[in-house]
Amino acid sequence: MKVIASISEMTRFSEAIRKKDQSIAFVPTMGFLHAGHLALMTKAKECADHLVVSIFVNPAQFGPNEDFSTYPRALEKDLEKCREIGASAIFTPSDDQMYPSGYETYVTLERLPFHLCGLSRPDFFRGVATVVTKLFNIVRPHTAVFGEKDFQQLTVIRRLVKDLNLDIDIVGVPIVREPDGLAMSSRNKYLSETQRPHALLLHRCLEAAENSVKQGETDPGNILAQATDILAAGPEDMRVDYLSVCDPDTLEAVAVIQEKTLMAMAVWLGKTRLIDNRLLVP
Repeated sequence: MKVIASISEMTRFSEAIRKKDQSIAFVPTMGFLHAGHLALMTKAKECADHLVVSIFVNPAQFGPNEDFSTYPRALEKDLEKCREIGASAIFTPSDDQMYPSGYETYVTLERLPFHLCGLSRPDFFRGVATVVTKLFNIVRPHTAVFGEKDFQQLTVIRRLVKDLNLDIDIVGVPIVREPDGLAMSSRNKYLSETQRPHALLLHRCLEAAENSVKQGETDPGNILAQATDILAAGPEDMRVDYLSVCDPDTLEAVAVIQEKTLMAMAVWLGKTRLIDNRLLVP
């Protein structure tokens, strides 16, 4: 497994693979890898001859007062996990490599970012779209694999690839959960022992919504009210960022649940922001 720090070396590596008529599947990450990331890598290995993983905590997607400086990092452990799963290369660029002095070009979308997470994190999707575009141009993958836990991010990337005519197949992988149902996330590390049980309320909301829709509920208002009641059992430092029942393609709120519909949520538990989602199928 090669560990590559420079953009030029990463591009040469990919070009050599392509000249052999071999394929590349790419998993971009911010590191601190867990079983959810490993599921993405496992899927990626099924899609191509070579797996390339990037580890880069992207400063462009963090807003003021967010956790960029404290975001968990564990490079050596991450590299070992990538070796065990059989990655061909790990790309670990520096901030200066990705955003050198004088950098001023960003990728923006007109509508998709202004829902869900984008309402409280206005810089996030500009940063995501920019870094993913740059990584695609550097790594030159045939396939890129993303998790459905960050559903809005996956939707944005699919739109970006379509709109910019990028010849990359985007593959989504279902959420990987802890045995008790909590969606795996690098930020779960922030949860204290007393907070951890309350984090499961998000999963309870989604389970309740799924059961209601299976039983014939079609009113999003009732689904959201039910979720609000469940979250009300949480501690004082638990607060809702958003609850939404929306179209999975446009992320626009729906008036009636008539077909496959996304329920998505973000909740603060103390200083930790948790997200989760589920597709509700009538």
